[in-house]
Amino acid sequence: MKSLIDTYTLNNGIKIPIVGFGTWQTPDGAIAKVAVKSALSSGYRHIDTAEMYGNEKSIGAAIKESGVSRNSLFITSKLSNSAHSYEKATAAIEKSLSDLQVSTLDLFLIHWPNPKMFRDTDWEKHLQDTWRALEDAYNAGKLKAIGVSNFREHHFNILKETQTIKPMINQIRICPGDNNEELINYCRNEDILLEAYSPLGTGKIFTDKTMNEIAEKNNKTVAQVCLRWSLQHGFLPLPKSIHEDRIEENSHLFDFELSESDMDTIDSLEGIVGYVVDPDKAEF
Repeated sequence: MKSLIDTYTLNNGIKIPIVGFGTWQTPDGAIAKVAVKSALSSGYRHIDTAEMYGNEKSIGAAIKESGVSRNSLFITSKLSNSAHSYEKATAAIEKSLSDLQVSTLDLFLIHWPNPKMFRDTDWEKHLQDTWRALEDAYNAGKLKAIGVSNFREHHFNILKETQTIKPMINQIRICPGDNNEELINYCRNEDILLEAYSPLGTGKIFTDKTMNEIAEKNNKTVAQVCLRWSLQHGFLPLPKSIHEDRIEENSHLFDFELSESDMDTIDSLEGIVGYVVDPDKAEF
């Protein structure tokens, strides 16, 4: 790994840059446009958004205005929780393409496996029908890769009953102090790449004594250590910021390497992320 444009290869042969720029909670409008342009100026070529973020139009405009060639970019979006059916998902894909001002998306994900609004109306069939819509858009050339987010093994098993294409990505929360080894191992055994959202955890991680000691020893920030830890585990981190200096800072990950001892120490950390996604909550 030498730069932001190095790639992993998905199980369909598509190459994906090893770091993505996240846009969750980035306000629509000028803030989103400035953030995306700053990321592109800092060398990011992988932009991650979602219908539910409400900022796709601004991100599409920022990409157009940046002057960066579309062919050099990898753009991801995700399905709204309200669009779990074949017809709704098909329409949602078209809307994302339009809002982002592109003819194809490099990656499109089902954002949640079983949104609450479908829980009592045969969510398994809704999920299967929704995945079929992604498969059809993929076969039509509108999506270069398809995958999921926040899926556990039992959700994958529901897809397996009817799928004709295996998911290529599972985007889940992974950061120091919150890494579900059982799920990680399952995805790796299935050849499903793991994208790490919230790779910096929450603010609590920046005051952790151990993380600060490792950062100081490596002459790096805690954020850079978190992202480097993610890369050395073979994850694809999606750091998010709206601050130009931090966007630039978070791109400097390739002039150092965490030692095996540092990695083991970070792996053993617990309780430093502030919250952990609970699989028993409504989203799952």
